[in-house]
Amino acid sequence: MNKGILKRILSYIKPYRIWLYVSLISALIYVFTTLYIPILTGDAINLIVGSHLVDFKKVTIKILFIVGLFILGSIFQWIMAYGANTLSYQTVKDIRKQTINKILNVELRYLDKISPGDIITRVISDVDQVSDGLIQCFQQFLTGIVTIIGTLILMFIICWPIAIAVVVLTPLSMFVASFIAKSSAKSFKEQSIKRGDLGSFSNEYVSNQKIVISYNQQKEAIKKFDEINEELGKYTFKAQLFGALANPSTRFVNAIIYAVLAVGGALLVLNKDFNLSIGSLYSFLTYASHYTKPFNEISGVIAELQNSFASAKRIFAFLDQEEQASDKDNLKIEDVKGLVRLEDVSFSYEQNQKLIEHLSFRAKPGASVAIVGPTGCGKTTLINLLMRFYDPNEGAIKLENYDIRDLTRDSLRESYGMVLQDTWIFQGTIKENIAYGSENPSEEEIIEAAKRAKVHNFVMRMENGYDTIVGGSNDLSEGQRQLLCIARLMLRKPQILILDEATSSLDTRTELIIQQNFRELIKGKTSFIIAHRLSTITEADIILVMKDGNVIEQGTHDELLNKRGFYYELYNAQFAND
Repeated sequence: MNKGILKRILSYIKPYRIWLYVSLISALIYVFTTLYIPILTGDAINLIVGSHLVDFKKVTIKILFIVGLFILGSIFQWIMAYGANTLSYQTVKDIRKQTINKILNVELRYLDKISPGDIITRVISDVDQVSDGLIQCFQQFLTGIVTIIGTLILMFIICWPIAIAVVVLTPLSMFVASFIAKSSAKSFKEQSIKRGDLGSFSNEYVSNQKIVISYNQQKEAIKKFDEINEELGKYTFKAQLFGALANPSTRFVNAIIYAVLAVGGALLVLNKDFNLSIGSLYSFLTYASHYTKPFNEISGVIAELQNSFASAKRIFAFLDQEEQASDKDNLKIEDVKGLVRLEDVSFSYEQNQKLIEHLSFRAKPGASVAIVGPTGCGKTTLINLLMRFYDPNEGAIKLENYDIRDLTRDSLRESYGMVLQDTWIFQGTIKENIAYGSENPSEEEIIEAAKRAKVHNFVMRMENGYDTIVGGSNDLSEGQRQLLCIARLMLRKPQILILDEATSSLDTRTELIIQQNFRELIKGKTSFIIAHRLSTITEADIILVMKDGNVIEQGTHDELLNKRGFYYELYNAQFAND
């Protein structure tokens, strides 16, 4: 499984392989300088120990060479680190970009089933974890592999009997590291899952903090958080425990090996048959230490890699989700008049849960269509179908006699303007928020739209007017945010309007003003109005009364009241106290 994930990560690295080559070449030079220093040091020791009269000139030259190699090695070590960091940054940047693109193009069925907090965790925390793993992997694996090969060659040149002993004994530390890695893999996987659960919980309860407080559920929320946090802590402890054991365990094994080599080497120095000097023994033991060090580092990286693979698996699982079918070859509709028809449409989110069944109606160009009914009757689902967030299971939705599945989504949605009950004001200026979705509007057009939406006065009372930065949770009232969304719609002037409880957050006086502006806005345009306040749709050309996914009544306000049916009951129940 990890091989497949690694192979996929390498596919992201391919466009930036030049930095891999830079890191590799720098690693070779850095390791060369590191490995050559013990030879010079051993020679210097022999010059001092092996002679009654020390040649300080030669010793000084050796020392100067050693200093020069240290400086050169440090420079190329920095270049290697820079290349590895750049490679990692570019790679995870592309992964994160692809993840955001997937969010915008994935089938909405998937997003409806997964929490926003879990998505955020994958885009930020999991990608960062992959980045950390890549940086450690490249820096330590590049130098480690070259160091192992180089030291092995030099040890055989200096003293092949002890070199054989090194090769035979070193796998003991790798066996220990491998055992610990297998034991920690499951813990890192569970840690990654629980991290996502904690992100989902935090996002949900932060977003709905006022509701939690209003119901006095703070203690219960903390209790649930503690439960998830406790489980995360448990798996994190296990993962970190195994990860922390890897390095000291291998170091302990290597320390024993080093001691054995030192004693054996000292005995060989005393044996004149091997022609092994004290300086050569120093060089050999230094190489033996260098040889085992990469194994120690690699074992330390294993824990980080296990965590990175667990995070990468979650990222790739999301990236593998099915996207909306391409519509680049579809028709791009223009000159929309506003004729909308539903022909025997059936739809359900789940196969075993029926929602909309055999729904048919026709909205003439310029007609105002109100959609009313109890919660769960399918009003919002109908809007999702009109906007092609979902496609019908059966039947067809037509715009200007074209099946909307034959149209490009962009051109279809450019025909609509939408104001929802849940407002969205992004971080930016008021001017940018009103202009969102419009192509290069002039400042005069923005101000005119704001005036029509009755937001101009409160905007001008703000310190920086239309250049005021908004988007925080407390900078605007809910009503003001709704008014800005309405101004955004008035600026776009689409041919078909969708108003989903668009004035629900406004006070009565402002609502009446906006309703008057809406009357002007919808003239000559087809409009779909979802409303719980039936008083706001009395002038609609046609009212569709929905129940259990079906249109059970339709007509004007007066016609439906005269029928004394379901609409009549809804209307009277709403105004029973008047």
